[in-house]
Amino acid sequence: MTERLSAGALRELFLFEKLSEEQLAWLAERGEVRSYPAGTTVYSAGEPATWLFVLLDGTLSMSVRAGGTEIEMNRTDHRGTYAGAFMAYLDLPLARTYVGTLRAVTGCRFWELPAADFAWVLQEWFPMATHLIYGFAMQGMATQQTVSTRERLVALGSVTAGLTHELNNPATAAARATATLGQGQARLWDELATLTHGKLAVDRLAALIDLVRQANSGHAEQAPLSPLQASDREDELEGWLEDHGVAAGWDLTPPLVAAGVDAALLERVAESVPAELLPHAVGVLAVTCEAGSLLDELADAVARISSLIGATKQYTQMDRGPLQLIDVHDGLESTLTMLAHKLGAGVEVSRDYDRSLPKLPAYAGELNQVWTNLIHNAIDAMEGHGTLTVRTRGDGDHVLVEIGDTGPGIPDEVRDRIFEPFFTTKPVGEGTGLGLDICWRIVVQRHHGDLRVTSTPGDTRFQVLLPTSGPTTS
Repeated sequence: MTERLSAGALRELFLFEKLSEEQLAWLAERGEVRSYPAGTTVYSAGEPATWLFVLLDGTLSMSVRAGGTEIEMNRTDHRGTYAGAFMAYLDLPLARTYVGTLRAVTGCRFWELPAADFAWVLQEWFPMATHLIYGFAMQGMATQQTVSTRERLVALGSVTAGLTHELNNPATAAARATATLGQGQARLWDELATLTHGKLAVDRLAALIDLVRQANSGHAEQAPLSPLQASDREDELEGWLEDHGVAAGWDLTPPLVAAGVDAALLERVAESVPAELLPHAVGVLAVTCEAGSLLDELADAVARISSLIGATKQYTQMDRGPLQLIDVHDGLESTLTMLAHKLGAGVEVSRDYDRSLPKLPAYAGELNQVWTNLIHNAIDAMEGHGTLTVRTRGDGDHVLVEIGDTGPGIPDEVRDRIFEPFFTTKPVGEGTGLGLDICWRIVVQRHHGDLRVTSTPGDTRFQVLLPTSGPTTS
């Protein structure tokens, strides 16, 4: 049999003491009294908010999760304390689920009212107050949404700047190599025209071409030279050219040395052409050797650009569905590529990956935003000098991703607040205080994982735990 509370008993609760007899009677008809043994979880955070709970007897505990741990917000035996669907009158997503967890510390009795009835009471009996509270809630959400959008745009701007910086170097190298190749081509035609107009015998021209081909084929096998070794060989070849009447040796020797050409090969070139045509034969050799080096530079530049584009597509999840089976290492590597410009020479990246980890269902684009925020914060904390550690491990039925830095650490007095919206330890104007809040929402609320932090001077670690079963889609 359902136990109910009389109108007189309801008036003794501070929440209802100002209501009329008619209103109390209406509530008495719809509310129910239920009991819970000690240790019972009355409701959990994230469950649909279907009841308003008012404490009649016992001690309750209300808690929320933050920083990977459960924090008790209130423990009380005060009669009339209310919890649960107390925001049901707001037609907003935040009012549809319980924001925390309610437990019975001792045996508890609650008067419970369905959320739909409580919503009707507030909207019909107190319309002005309801409108005011609704407006306040909407303004707060709009403010948070605006600042959250700005946080995402700032992160996007940082990534875009980094990508532009990374693309600039290979693009500039490709443009420079292309321009030099064009100039070299013109020189090559001039040298070949002089050789052919000099009535160089066909067999000698064929011998020269074989020598040029031999020099260029040996380019790939040439071991890298130190600056001192290259300078010594250039001096050697420049002396040879001067002895054989070839001018501008300082301009010809760098590509010859880079291709591995030595004095012995130049002697063979000299034997293949008349003395008056030797400068032009050496010119052909130098131009083709330089062209080989420039083509290698172009190949490297194009490969780098292609790699950056691939990393960008992975980072943005272009042409991919939102929920997909991912390897977390792909997202971490693409994020490190996007933020390479921020690392500088003073920050060393230490990768400690467990490549045996299974793929897991996840919203890859959103996780990349988590990696961006955590790595960005770690780099800022080290102020240009230190070690950024990116580690992956298995942790039961979860995948653990850890971002560590050797910065000064997070002060104890603010560590419990770092996941709060709008809280920041950065100077005014440098942080919105939503970066870690966004991470929390993506990891905990979106993926049903966990986000933790440990910090001591020289060792701060943010740990992201993602379930291998993936987020539920219900």
